[in-house]
Amino acid sequence: MTTSDRDRALDAFLDRAGWATAQRHPLAGDASTRRYVRLADGARTAMLMDAPSGAEAPACPPDASPEERKALGYNAEARLAGPNLTAFAGLSDALCERGFSAPSILASDLEHGFLLLEDLGDALFARLLPDQMHEGSLYAAAVDTLAAIYRSSFPDAVEAGGQSWPLQAYDATALMAEADLFVEWFLGRHAGVTLSEAALDEWRAIWTRAFGRLENCPPGLVLRDYHAENLIYLPERQGEASVGLLDFQDALIGHPAYDLVSLLEDARRNVDRKLAVPLKARFVERAGLRDAAGFDAAYAVLGAQRNAKILGIFVRLAVRDGKARYLDMLPRVARHFAGDIQHPALMELNLWVKAHAGAVLLEAHK
Repeated sequence: MTTSDRDRALDAFLDRAGWATAQRHPLAGDASTRRYVRLADGARTAMLMDAPSGAEAPACPPDASPEERKALGYNAEARLAGPNLTAFAGLSDALCERGFSAPSILASDLEHGFLLLEDLGDALFARLLPDQMHEGSLYAAAVDTLAAIYRSSFPDAVEAGGQSWPLQAYDATALMAEADLFVEWFLGRHAGVTLSEAALDEWRAIWTRAFGRLENCPPGLVLRDYHAENLIYLPERQGEASVGLLDFQDALIGHPAYDLVSLLEDARRNVDRKLAVPLKARFVERAGLRDAAGFDAAYAVLGAQRNAKILGIFVRLAVRDGKARYLDMLPRVARHFAGDIQHPALMELNLWVKAHAGAVLLEAHK
């Protein structure tokens, strides 16, 4: 579809939805291929999500083997939804039905990649902290919401517009594909390190053993991008609904420590280190988990995995996509990674990093 064709499709969508005369205010872009526009029509507002199909590699078919996923590309390997709006719309409905504050779907055109969403406002956690809200209180609310999501049951697939989107497992193939971004992009493109085949094989064997730590509690819904720039404070709503959810289309079924790591080891802002221990304990208690030590080990594993992934993604965004500002955040993420691998569960990885990836430890000291 050409740009002019897409503009006409958008105009037709907004006309059908009753927002043809609304003023359009584009929002700043993020790391994805999606575009967001706030619509204002008198006293009412809404958010437009514009996700053109074909902008990314295809998503993962439900029964694809690891080899088939690799052939399809990174989205399939890591089980990302990409521009597929059935995932967002279906998950939004499922979360709202369970009392959580995802934006409700006002209108949709899944064929062309348009959604009209409830406008949850501008009170992002990242904007409120530290001047307007107490960090501990706001993060405690986010932890409580996360624990409630984990305690909730979700179907094997969500539905939207007559289409279905499966909620697949956050499996070892997806976790490894993400961790490998560290090798390809941070080490290879940023640090200029080329690993031997033996070192790369050892890297993957270490992760395979570490992922065994993730079997210590039942899996739940993992939103995969749960942090201060994707959470909105909604004080007029009660309990877990006071935390608005913005980014969840890539959700999978996996270990609940992943989203807690996303929140507390934020790549974009410094979270008070003194909060980590009490908030982890709060999550374990609110989520009804019994093995606190096992959870702590899984938290370290997923912290290291997520931060390795982010180090790779931020370099990729800078080198491939020309978004150089992401390089400024590398030292913070490297510090998170260096801290995670101090856990006894990651002794092997710690030794591997010292032997083959000292560049990340240097990055952590910048």
